[in-house]
Order: sequence, then structure tokens, then C-alpha cells
Amino acid sequence: MIGFDYGTSNCAVGVMEGDQPEILSLGDHGRLVPSNLYAPSREIIVHWLYQRLAEVEKSSFLAARKLPLQQAQRALRELSLDGIEAKLFFGQAALAHYLEEPEEGYYIKSPKSFLGMSGLVPMQINLFEDIVAAMMLNIKSLAEQNLQREISQAVIGRPINFQGLKGEESNRQAIEVLSNAAHRVGFKDVEFQYEPVAAGFEFEATLSKETKVLVVDIGGGTSDCSMLLMGPNYQQNTDRTASLLAHSGVRVGGNDFDIQLALKGIMPSLGMESLLKSGKQMPVSSYNQAVAINNVNDQTEFYSEKNGRYLQQLFNDAQQPELFARLLQVYREKLSYRLVNGAEQAKIGLSEMNEQTIELSDIASDLTVNISRQLMAEANASQLNNIGQLMTEAVTQARCQPDVVFVTGGTAKSPVISEFLRQQLPNTPLVVGDHFGSVTGGLTRWAQRIYQ
Repeated sequence: MIGFDYGTSNCAVGVMEGDQPEILSLGDHGRLVPSNLYAPSREIIVHWLYQRLAEVEKSSFLAARKLPLQQAQRALRELSLDGIEAKLFFGQAALAHYLEEPEEGYYIKSPKSFLGMSGLVPMQINLFEDIVAAMMLNIKSLAEQNLQREISQAVIGRPINFQGLKGEESNRQAIEVLSNAAHRVGFKDVEFQYEPVAAGFEFEATLSKETKVLVVDIGGGTSDCSMLLMGPNYQQNTDRTASLLAHSGVRVGGNDFDIQLALKGIMPSLGMESLLKSGKQMPVSSYNQAVAINNVNDQTEFYSEKNGRYLQQLFNDAQQPELFARLLQVYREKLSYRLVNGAEQAKIGLSEMNEQTIELSDIASDLTVNISRQLMAEANASQLNNIGQLMTEAVTQARCQPDVVFVTGGTAKSPVISEFLRQQLPNTPLVVGDHFGSVTGGLTRWAQRIYQ
């Protein structure tokens, strides 16, 4: 049995060693596998998955994916003629392959962000299910290699609300995709647990008395709060309904911080604040679409041929065409993920330094931009305000004040965000957990509790 944090930014697996969770090393990835996938062609994902499924799963999968598997055969022949290996890459290797040739292949970051989206047609839902299944199968195989035994039971983390506009309908869609993928790759028993609740379980193991804990989990795609009654008297309960006082969640996370930082910090160097020859402001819609890596529709629109013609017209009408030419380069070379990755790395660097430089020579020769903590705070004022409202909502629902605020999630590592959180409840102690391990640890504890 495992705790499986299938995260928006990273994936991790935990098992219990005695009375403590241990986060497994997953091959060359280490404890964390970035939630990235790269394929030389999108069509081969379904083939890669089919080839590795257990025999008992292959017949039903073949029936459900007959057309995509036929398309995969054509893609395989084309790749073979070009001398390209039909191989999938995960984690940092996926990012490295994308950055090497951004205009080639198929790269996706944080597929969890898309699972609750509205308007997905069955073909798109099937694709996301296959992507998730491929990532889960890779991680399951690495974990089994580490443990030298089969894994059949998992508790998988989930946000309070997935990214999507239709509330519970979006949540049901996302859970169905995750459930189907998990069962497809060999998990016989699958349960889900709210990620902030799981993080709370890990913190609970340190408590010696009953405590009201406001858990704030700022992940890659969502931010979630849970108010929980916790302590030694609750730890062995398999039904925690009575001790869960409030939940709140918003579709704002690390990806959104990265996107806004890219928009405000990088895009002015690509002409976003420049003028047209008419004297009017350059339209910002294309800049928004270019960095909207968590929105399928925006990315599809940005990279459409129609938009290419529109961008060319804007270039012709620009007062500073040399700046706008850089956005055209993003369009031609499919550099959206490159921009947002640059912003993400700067955000990470700002955890230690007050300023960071983003090098963008693949967009324009000698192009660099400087990013500061102050700029990050200004770019993400709206996102921070949403998280503040989230905390207030949880406290209001619970009808009590927390004794302590417990913070987790990789995004919360940023000093800009941690300082903001301290300001929300200045008279309440704030405890910072393992930014990347608290959820996994709590999911692992819960797996032992319900499956033992």
C-alpha cells in the first residue's frame, strides 16, 4: 500500500516504515518526479501505454482506443523513417527534451490542471486519461523496483476543488479520470483523500493535545484550506468526518504565480506595453494566451494558423516591431513552456535571493530580464488576495479560530507568499511543514490506517 501524491508540480510515493512514512526514491528522479511528459509524437502515448499494460487490461483498452491505436501505428512508421525512437520521457528528462527542440514533439506540464476543465470532448478526456495513466504507470513501476514487490493499494491526493468552472461536475470528471487511470495501470484498491487533510495528518503526529489546525496547502494548481480538530485521540480513527470542521479551495496555485510572473516580468520585453502605429496600446490578449499553459483552449487559439496571421498583422502595425518579433518567435518555435519555466525558475531562485535574471537568448540574442520579489508580489496581488479570502472562508465555516496555522505545498516556500500568510492571522502561530513531503506523508499514514 502506498500514499501517492499525484501533484500538479511533482509526484511522490510514500510507504510506512514502522510508525513513520518514508518517501521513496524513484530511480534517477529521486523523491520527486516533476509532473511533465514528453513524447516525440502525441499519438504514440496510447501505444506506449498499451504495450505496458497487464494482459488482463489489454483487450478492454484495445476496444476503447481502437482509433487512437491505429493513428499511433502511422505515427510509429513516420518516426521510424526519421530514425526517432518511440519513447516517452518523464520529469526533468521530459523538460530537457522539450527545451532542446521546443517546436518538435509533444510536451505537457501539469496535466492534473486540465482534468476538471469544462467543454472537453470524449477524445480529449481519453487523451488526458492516457497521459495520467502513463505517468502513474511509470511511477508505480519505479516504486515497485525500489520495494521489490507489487503495489496494489493506493491513497491518492486530491484538491478540494480541481481546476474547472463547473464545481462538483468538474470534480467528478477529474476524479473519474484519475480513478480510471489508476485502475488501468494495476491499482486494485484506490481511495482519495483531500490534500490539505493529508498534510494535517502528518502534522497531527507531532501533537500531544487536541488542537484546532488550519492547514494551508498551496500547490502547483490549487490552493486549499482545511480546519481540523487534531491530536492523539483522533489519530487512529478511520472516520474523521466529525473532526473536519471546514474545507475551502480555489483554483490558484504555483502555475498561476509562474504565469503571472511571466506575463508581468517577461512580456514587456516582447512588446506587451508597446504601441501600434495608430497610437493605440498593443492588444494584450495574445500575450495572455501565449503563457496560459494551463488552458487548452487559449493555447490552441494562440498556436492556430489564424492567430499566426493576426500576429503578423500586429507586427506590421507595431511601432516597435523589433520587440513584437520576439512574440512571433514564441509562436513559431512553440516557446510558451519555455517562458513559464523561466519564470518558475526565477520564482524558485527568489526564495534565496531578492533578484533573479532570466536568460532568454533562444527568443532574442542577448535577451535577459530581471525579476525581483517586489515584482513577484505585484504580479500576483490578485492570487495572494484569493488565498487570503480562502483562509477567511475556512475560519468562518468552522466558526472558531485556529490554534495554529500549518503551511505546506511547494509554492508556499516563496518568502513573498510565506510573509503574506503570516500577515493574515498575525496572532496565530504559523508552522511550516515539509513543502514537498507533508501531503505524501499524510496520504501514506492514511493508507495504512484504512488498508491495514
